[in-house]
Amino acid sequence: MSTLPVLPETLARLSSLAGLEEDCLRQLAGLAKVECFAPAAAPLNFAWQNRTVYLIKGEMKLDYPTGGMKIMVGGWGEALFPLNRGGMDPLRARAITDVEILWFDANVLDILVTWHQAAPVKPVAAAGDATDWRALSGIFDARQLTVGAFASLPTAHIDSLLASFQRQPVKRGEVVVRQNAPGDYYYVIERGRARVSREVTGTRVELAELDVGDAFGEEALIAETARNATVTMVTDGVLLRLANADFVRLLREPLLQSIPAEEARRRMAAGAVWLDVRFSAEYQHDGLPGALNIPLNELRDALPTLPADREYVAYCQTGRRSAAAAFLLSQRGFTASLLADGLNALRAGEMIPT
Repeated sequence: MSTLPVLPETLARLSSLAGLEEDCLRQLAGLAKVECFAPAAAPLNFAWQNRTVYLIKGEMKLDYPTGGMKIMVGGWGEALFPLNRGGMDPLRARAITDVEILWFDANVLDILVTWHQAAPVKPVAAAGDATDWRALSGIFDARQLTVGAFASLPTAHIDSLLASFQRQPVKRGEVVVRQNAPGDYYYVIERGRARVSREVTGTRVELAELDVGDAFGEEALIAETARNATVTMVTDGVLLRLANADFVRLLREPLLQSIPAEEARRRMAAGAVWLDVRFSAEYQHDGLPGALNIPLNELRDALPTLPADREYVAYCQTGRRSAAAAFLLSQRGFTASLLADGLNALRAGEMIPT
């Protein structure tokens, strides 16, 4: 694969992307890939599936399953649209000259374009200044939209979500969230950096550092518990905060998937993993056979060690901690759900899964 850089100006010339804002084009340029092929009699060895593909340089002959044929010239005419638009991949594609093919993951491209086109230009709640949401990198960070909390948000909720966020300027050293305080807001870092720490037997332990686009504060809102850590600004910055009721309505409910025991059994049989998010002593007492035990307060740090290609079904005693765990996993791009009503409901129905 080529390491050729992709410039926003290159994307702006493509007819299907030309209407996007400059910031979106910059993000897309960082996600685009370019492959180069020399002229040959054999079809290109190129994987079309789940990609949106453009010819940006050279000449190519395309043969389609329906029997049609086209000669495409990069950067001109029909080549300004995806080669596989309409969901029809070429049966054969042959390079007539040296060619450069630019492509995106089709799902990532669709998510970014949808958000940038759906985002309103309107005042931020409780701020009063007209804000173009598409210029706010914390919300429209590609990672946040494609594997973050907003990736699974129904398109119809975009306008309501953005209208509900409040913008909060913060100073270096300011404590945004304090351990043991009640949960009130969900936060996304628009600008700046923050540090997460926890008091353990009188000693402060630093857990993580958060950057632009990172979110925090969801665990207390989902589990309906006190804050389990303190978040302090390392630099001056700006946060976007979402009140508890709006978080539940616009993010928690669309993102969380609660499944009954029978469905959990089916998923286990298909290769899913039980994730027990209780403390180790609880797990040792009555954990489900074969479950992976990672207490909720350790889960964020453990995420880099979890295989991303597995499905996880989180559980706890009542469903509160597992709801927070499933949300945390989902907003980091994992396929995750929670066992409805936890182990208590399982035992009440005498339905202990294996």
